[in-house]
Amino acid sequence: MKILVVDDEKLLVKGLKYNLEQDGYQVETAFDGEEAVRLAHDDSIDLILLDIMLPKMDGLSVCRAIRGFSNVPIIMLSAKSEDIDKILGLEYGADDYITKPFNVREVTSRIKAILRRVSTPVAGKTTSDILVSGDITLDYNFRHIIINSKTIDLTSKEFDLMELFIKNPGKVYTRENLLDIAWGFDYPGDVRTVDVHVRRLREKIEENPAEPNYIKTKWGVGYYYKKD
Repeated sequence: MKILVVDDEKLLVKGLKYNLEQDGYQVETAFDGEEAVRLAHDDSIDLILLDIMLPKMDGLSVCRAIRGFSNVPIIMLSAKSEDIDKILGLEYGADDYITKPFNVREVTSRIKAILRRVSTPVAGKTTSDILVSGDITLDYNFRHIIINSKTIDLTSKEFDLMELFIKNPGKVYTRENLLDIAWGFDYPGDVRTVDVHVRRLREKIEENPAEPNYIKTKWGVGYYYKKD
């Protein structure tokens, strides 16, 4: 699998490249935002590590630009620890974020977890299988959904959440439940990560996100998917 590492700290990029190659990945590198967007058009890129603070074009703008043509998984890297920067990264379409300084093993662990979920078919299914719930079709091959003949692209985490909801209609999940299931028990983030992804999902699939028909809120508890 091929990973694009984007950061203007050349020593950091060199270290990440070395460790990722030791784990068997192919690695492309970019040192500014404009170069990152150009390289991201390569369909063979499987995941992007993207720093927020970049010359020419900041990482948030790069993330938003990439989301205009690709749903490749993106992990934001940031020297900023403020919550607003993390939330903004997720709002712009990132799948995950890691705050600097970080342990390289943490980075590779997050990469493996995301790529494993993206590339591994659900047990008992082939990559061409689909899951249908009412007027929603979940396509495992292209990892997108179709609503009333309209194709809607999803990020890897959005797809994971949608699959969980559709398979368990009516079941109410707390934000902590969703964080543990979709991100893993050892994920260091907080429940606001879930809120951001649910909000983005609603913006994509609901006619009126303020009055959702599919992903509903159980006030004081969590979220659930409407029963057919």
